[in-house]
Amino acid sequence: MLDIKFIRDNPELIKEAARKKHISFDVKKLLKVDEERVAVIKAVDGMRAEQNAANEKIARAGSDSERRALIEEMRAANERRTAEEAKLEKVMLEWRLLMLQVPNVPDMSVPEGEDDSANEEVRAWGEKPAFDFEPKSHGDLMTALNMVDFERGAKVAGFRGYFLKNDGVQLTFALWRFAVDHFLAKEGFVPLIAPSRVRREPFLGTGYLPQGEEDLYKTQDGDYLAGTAEVPVMGSFMDDVFARTDLPVKVFAFSPCFRREAGSHGKDTKGLMRVHEFFKFEQVVLCEARHEESAHYHEWINRNTEEAMEKLGIPYRTVINSGGDLGLGQVKKYDIELWVPSEKRYREISSASYFHDFQTRRLNIRYRDNDGKLRFAHSLNSTALPTPRLLIAVVENNQNKDGSIRIPEALWPYFGKKVIEAPLSP
Repeated sequence: MLDIKFIRDNPELIKEAARKKHISFDVKKLLKVDEERVAVIKAVDGMRAEQNAANEKIARAGSDSERRALIEEMRAANERRTAEEAKLEKVMLEWRLLMLQVPNVPDMSVPEGEDDSANEEVRAWGEKPAFDFEPKSHGDLMTALNMVDFERGAKVAGFRGYFLKNDGVQLTFALWRFAVDHFLAKEGFVPLIAPSRVRREPFLGTGYLPQGEEDLYKTQDGDYLAGTAEVPVMGSFMDDVFARTDLPVKVFAFSPCFRREAGSHGKDTKGLMRVHEFFKFEQVVLCEARHEESAHYHEWINRNTEEAMEKLGIPYRTVINSGGDLGLGQVKKYDIELWVPSEKRYREISSASYFHDFQTRRLNIRYRDNDGKLRFAHSLNSTALPTPRLLIAVVENNQNKDGSIRIPEALWPYFGKKVIEAPLSP
């Protein structure tokens, strides 16, 4: 959510933000409703002041007849005020709904484009493996090695269901332990295991609602299952006031995650790329309300994940997302994409975003600056390490001709062996 004063002063900037993000939003309609809101608030405040004055007159009335006349006047005034308050309630509802749809202004460095096809590479790392055989998919490799069972997964969980088994489980645990050691070595991170079941307010505050509701699982009593620890972590700070010296707040959070993948019909229907239930480590940062701070920590959290991929020896590229590939609240976003040999292309593994005060204004997360003034903090988040998706690149980039899989050296201490051996031929 943006400051209404900023929107009033910069309507063309909001219009341009909507155009660049390819979001349909009528800023003129918002400003018209805002004018009505201000006028009705002024009228209601005036009527309430009149009521207070009338109450004082009634208390000072010198006779019963004067008192009855004043009470009759106040009754009529109360009816008018009640009608105006009902009007205010209606206008405020419309105003709040429109305010929730205002897009944040993207950074000038964000490229033009309708979707992820317009994302621009900013750097690449690693040598793509050169195989003297046709590389297999992770699904074929892991099934042959008894690391995953998609048939039983679908039998139990339905479409996109899966069971990890044996070395598939051990490799996942190794990645988790590697992630904890790698990221908690970074300065200031507080480790956290976050709940996945979350009330509606944190989803509204982080910007996942109302636009993204179709991709969320909803519980019977109206709560939701989160697709990222960003939502519960940000929700945990709702209505908090920090001292400036408390910032930055850096959280390294783990949680189960759930997504319906509602907009992905027909995409990645096999394998572990796009599943409904997964696990993810997330980096979340709150910092001072300065663009330079946000830009600095944006580079920092993204680099943390890049370094993890380098330790694992997986070729990757980092892209800056185009305007059409940004969410409502994001100012700027990087995606890290890993090389997938069977598909001969890079696939997204991590997103790092910053929001300025878009989320914190919605969630009322503030701090006192050096002058004692309350300010909304800036927020950022980035995927640290997701599973089982990361298994795809680890397995495929390290496959051997006989179907065995080499284990990245960084995982040897956690996995206990250097190779997952292929089964013997009958």
